[in-house]
Formats: sequence, structure tokens, C-alpha cells
Amino acid sequence: MVSIANGSIRIQTSSESQPATPSWLGEVALVASHLQKQGILNKIAERVRFARRRFGRYDVLDFVAVLFGYAISGERTLEAFYEAVHPFAVPFMALFGRASLPAASTLSRFLAALPAEPVEALRTLFLEDLLARRLSTEEYTAGLWDRQGNRWFVFDVDGTREAARQRALPQTPDRPAPQRRLRPLCAPGYTRRKRGEIVRTRTTVLQMHTHQWVASIGNPGNGQYREELRRAKAAIQTYIKAHDFPAERTLVRLDGQYGSGAVVADVSDLSYVTRGKDYKLLDRADIQARLHLPADQHLSSW
Repeated sequence: MVSIANGSIRIQTSSESQPATPSWLGEVALVASHLQKQGILNKIAERVRFARRRFGRYDVLDFVAVLFGYAISGERTLEAFYEAVHPFAVPFMALFGRASLPAASTLSRFLAALPAEPVEALRTLFLEDLLARRLSTEEYTAGLWDRQGNRWFVFDVDGTREAARQRALPQTPDRPAPQRRLRPLCAPGYTRRKRGEIVRTRTTVLQMHTHQWVASIGNPGNGQYREELRRAKAAIQTYIKAHDFPAERTLVRLDGQYGSGAVVADVSDLSYVTRGKDYKLLDRADIQARLHLPADQHLSSW
């Protein structure tokens, strides 16, 4: 019997754990390199400030790096993300030019104490970066053309809700009053078909042709949809101004929750498409005038 085994191969094993590199770490390295090349990380360190006790040696950029990694990883929870990144904490933070990974409890305290001002500073910085670098010629000519050959920009403003379930807590005289950790972030609201007791609303603004996220605004419960719509409109106006695009050829697609007369008045200076939920819209003078005009064209099923 002739053996085909190669005697020069040796297999060595060890009892020490050697975790596998997360599959998403390469994508994090790519994004971090791009942010570093564009100078965005330096701008965050210089323009976004938030000083508070019990954060130790960490700065805002440390926590932003963790949130970037969590978003790119696709992990369902921060706990799962920390378990995957912990063996590679030092090289992970080095991608963003930082020294050490903040603990999960430190990140939790940071997010709980973070006021609106640094969040707005980050939102403004990212929007400025989006508008500072023009798209390529092929992508820049994207749009919607009507029958007269006019080019339109279409933006999608959508408010989505995420429901959260809360476990029952014992309430007895010998226990302190329970404190819900999700209470500042979520509130009772309309859950639609989702199971849960409290919800959080997130309003996003998407440029439909280039798939650029122009804005993202979140609030507890049903949200402050009129204020969110005004902020979405401001972001859209900033976008079209930076691209020298006329407002009269900008179309906004609104979710059904904006289909009332009072809300529609907030975007009356832009063209919009929405699903009306208020029949009082039919009483508007401009709509009545249009309804009394003859049809533009007649269609048949033949």
C-alpha cells in the first residue's frame, strides 16, 4: 500500500482562543480611511464639543467611531457588536486615529447625557460634507424628466416608527419606583401593525435619484411631525441651493401622515405629492379652481 500523505506537513494546535476577524471589519477600515482622507474626523474633533464628567479620557470622536462601526457591522444590538469587536478593540479604534475603545457603560452614559447642540453640529457637518463634493458628471445629470423635457429633483420624506416592548416590572412597597431606560427615547404612540407599548419616530429625507441621505431626525412617540417637516424642508432647500437647482422644479414625496391642510401649508412653496387624509384639502381655493377646469386629456382602456 502506497501512502499519498505529505510527511513535511505538521499540524499544531493550541488551547488559546484565536477569535476570527469580523467580516465587516474590512468595510469599517474602508470607511474610516475615506473619512480620514476627507478630513471629516479632524473636523469632528475640532467642531463638535461636549465636555462632561465621568467620561474619562474619551472625546466625542471616540463615541462617534463606535457608532460608525456599529452601523456598518449590521449587528442587531450593541451588545453583540461589543462582543465581536472586543478582541480587536485596539486596531479598530486605531482606524479612526484613537487609542482605546470606550466601554459599553461609558457609551450608554454619553448617549444619555448628550444634548441637542452636538447632535446638530454633527448633522450640519455631515450635510456640509455631502454638498461640498459634487457628484460625477454621469450621476449629477440624474433626475426626473417630464413630457416637456424639464428636469426635476425628487426627494422622499418618510416618517417611520419603531416599536419597543417593555417587560413587566414588579411594583411593591419595599421596592423603589422603576425607571424605564427607554423612556427618554420612546413614548406611547401609534404602533401600526408592530408589537410594542412605546414607539420612536424617525423622519428621513432621501434624494431619490442619487440615493443620498440628506437628513435624519428622530423623536419619541409619534414625533413632532410638523417641526420635522420644516427641518426636512430646510435641508432640501440647502441641497438645491448648493446645486444651483430651481425650487419650482423640486418635487417632494410626502408620507401619508403629512396629508392634512395645516401640514401641507408648511411646504406650499414646493411641489409635493402626498396621500391626503383630510377632506378639507378639497376646499382649498387652488384645488377647487383646478377641479373646475376641463380635463387635460382623456384616457380609455381600448
